[in-house]
Amino acid sequence: MSQRKKTPRSQRAKATEIRAEKVEIEDHFDVLDELTLNRLSGLQHSNLRVISEGLHIRVGARGRSVHLSGPKARVQIAHDLISQLAKLAAKGREFSPSDVAQALELLKDDPKTSLLELFSETVFRGKTGKQVSPKSAGQRSYVQAIREHDMTFAVGPAGTGKTYLAMTVAIGDLLSERVSRVILARPAVEAGEKLGFLPGSMEEKVLPYLRPLYDAMFDLLGRERAEDLVEQGLIELAPLAFMRGRTLNDAFIILDEAQNTTREQMKMFLTRLGFGSKMVITGDITQIDLLPHQNSGLVDAIHILDGVDGIAVCRLTERDVVRHHLVQSVVRAYDAGEG
Repeated sequence: MSQRKKTPRSQRAKATEIRAEKVEIEDHFDVLDELTLNRLSGLQHSNLRVISEGLHIRVGARGRSVHLSGPKARVQIAHDLISQLAKLAAKGREFSPSDVAQALELLKDDPKTSLLELFSETVFRGKTGKQVSPKSAGQRSYVQAIREHDMTFAVGPAGTGKTYLAMTVAIGDLLSERVSRVILARPAVEAGEKLGFLPGSMEEKVLPYLRPLYDAMFDLLGRERAEDLVEQGLIELAPLAFMRGRTLNDAFIILDEAQNTTREQMKMFLTRLGFGSKMVITGDITQIDLLPHQNSGLVDAIHILDGVDGIAVCRLTERDVVRHHLVQSVVRAYDAGEG
């Protein structure tokens, strides 16, 4: 008499998991008041649609409750997400669809993630109501590094908040008078900053390279307030070449797109650090635009300075991307294609 072969334990566990995934359940979460529900749901329930599309379940609001239905495991993630966001919303926190999408990705990666802890930390709160918080564990570590070190390097792909968060901390320090000015710098061109060969006045030559910094500044402060601070000289935006020969005391200095500096330019910039100042250097080492024979000053500096007391090196990844959800997909696809 033949005996039936026993199915390995790992296969049985996987089969049980697959069956559990197919089990559909209904659930609901009761919200304390209508205002909290509105903050949680977003404009025209846009936040709930993010949850529905992200988990492929049905999500809707009726009365003061959020109703969920779909596969059990996914509904449980949604319930946990809504539970944590509702507690924050009850305290006045508002969420954009991108906030909710990022929070959902964090819970998918690690169901033990404390969104309450993450989103409760406010890096910046403007008079216009603009509020900025870290949206990933990597971003939170990055902000802490900036606060605890005089010099911080941040490398990572597009959309990880490298420059935006640095500017947020810098402007917060300026408005609270922890520093007397903020200086934002960028390499002006890919190879050598040969501004003289470009048409137009000096301001017209450098403006296209500094535009991303202006955009972030306008977003944080509003155009009128930002332009006022620039006119007063409290915020300065300049190409990297303009840093030569200066010693910058009592300032918060940010170098953006630092992967496009040469070794000599990076050394020049780093030695501008003066008393009472902080420096943040950001860049994406997968997007180097220097000539083939030139080495990136950012790559070189990280290699030389990593581990030096008082200097932090933060490495952000696609998990920290907080732009449109497709940006994260693009970064992941390119990384896979280059592997």
